[in-house]
Amino acid sequence: MSSRRANPNAHERRRRGNGRWQHVYGAVDLGTNNCRLLVAKPSGLGFRVVDAFSQIVRLGEGLGNVNTLSDQAMDRTIEALRVCRSKIDLNGVTRLRAVATEACRRADNGSSFIARAHFEAGIALEIIAPEEEAELALTACSTLYDPPHGERCYALLFDIGGGSTQITWIRLKDVAGIPNEVGAEIIDCISMPCGVVTLSERFGCGEETDGRTSPELYDEICEHVRELLVAFDARHSISRYVRNGAVQMVGASGTVTTLTGVLLDLPRYNRDRVDGLQLDFSQLSAARDHLLALDRRDRAAHPCIGSERADLVVSGCAILDAICGLWPVGRLRVADRGLREGILHGLMRDADRESQLPGP
Repeated sequence: MSSRRANPNAHERRRRGNGRWQHVYGAVDLGTNNCRLLVAKPSGLGFRVVDAFSQIVRLGEGLGNVNTLSDQAMDRTIEALRVCRSKIDLNGVTRLRAVATEACRRADNGSSFIARAHFEAGIALEIIAPEEEAELALTACSTLYDPPHGERCYALLFDIGGGSTQITWIRLKDVAGIPNEVGAEIIDCISMPCGVVTLSERFGCGEETDGRTSPELYDEICEHVRELLVAFDARHSISRYVRNGAVQMVGASGTVTTLTGVLLDLPRYNRDRVDGLQLDFSQLSAARDHLLALDRRDRAAHPCIGSERADLVVSGCAILDAICGLWPVGRLRVADRGLREGILHGLMRDADRESQLPGP
């Protein structure tokens, strides 16, 4: 009895010697606009971030016109990946996964860029399909859903990216024996070929003298996005479930987190204030109106926007308006999390499974 009291965590320490506890994890997400890295160690049922990196590289710049990644965009991205590699090595990462999304999927020279990134930056990127992108995002955001009750057992998850926008239609369910634990199953997902970079280039957002987008052009962008959504809506009768109050909504994108920062009037962006916050559509609309009233200079000076995103955020607002207009759920949960967090959870689960395999 006394020895157990003196060493109450012995079992936990033995458990931590196996599975997820023996590794440091790294996740790289290379999108059309950003290159991001998280380095983490296990903590409880989740993880603790020990290092991070994010840089706008605009890998997909001009991709809509020529269908190839430009030399300048690839050079910028290789430099960012080299920074990721240095942080991975510095932190002693033992489990790493690096994924590339829409820009590399779409570009004719995407595969050759992947080979170049491996050779020059030491990062073995994996081009993933939209379906896996949706699964990783859902894994990252699963704790943000309220437990289902009655008919309110569906959810929409969207992620507005640089080159594409992911929409995922989800069925929620209780987890047997675990109060307030929510299970989520993907019913269907789509990857629309429009994101903040591609729409900004296609419609010329920010090309006006002061960087403001005219109401007519803004409405045109919204209608373009809406047209890409209507078939998905009809296939699953999503609007009917929305009208019946059966749908929750989670928004995982820089557009939503930026609008939240604008709404809160943050002196600098603060993830802890933003992630998990629930906002009414009216609050999002107020933040959007404030943002669209700013000229390019004032948007660039805003601490939650910055010069590199000053033009892109306008097209992001249009995508968000199209989604919320078609599916007026009324409020959404803000998610400052995505593929990197989903990758980390997956890597840790894999390590746990491997530790339980019988030895040779």
